[in-house]
Amino acid sequence: MKILVISDTHIPVVTNKLPYQIIQETKKAQLCLHAGDFISYKVFEELSSHVKVVGVRGNMDTEEVKKKLPEKEIIEVEGIRIGLIHGRGAPSSLISYIEEKFYEEIKTLNIIVFGHSHNPMIRKINNRIYFNPGSPTDKFFAPYNSYGILNIERGNIEPQIIRI
Repeated sequence: MKILVISDTHIPVVTNKLPYQIIQETKKAQLCLHAGDFISYKVFEELSSHVKVVGVRGNMDTEEVKKKLPEKEIIEVEGIRIGLIHGRGAPSSLISYIEEKFYEEIKTLNIIVFGHSHNPMIRKINNRIYFNPGSPTDKFFAPYNSYGILNIERGNIEPQIIRI
């Protein structure tokens, strides 16, 4: 299964629309994970018009988004358990924050997708993948815009960062 992974779209604050490349990827993916900071719920609706979307709220989201989306989510895809959360605080303490939020479930998760820092990252810690796709629209604190792709097949997880 091909999963499009995005975060920190910040629409309409940073830009008014999703990048063309993201819309094209929604047509090839079977699922989209959004790790928060949509800002406008219209982003969720636009993505949903192309692909199934699972999203969580971020610290910059409007009240509408915060009412409609949870703080964290756990889904299972082809036997792989994925935790989805936005994150908070300084980049140096982001993984600690995430582990605290998933404290009860952490041992059952194969991968945790998160955002907040805008910095793309794939890191393996204690046999678990931590995956931040970066931001496709906002380079604040990041070297470039990016998004992620997760390919899950027969119990294997292949995360990749794609630079825009």
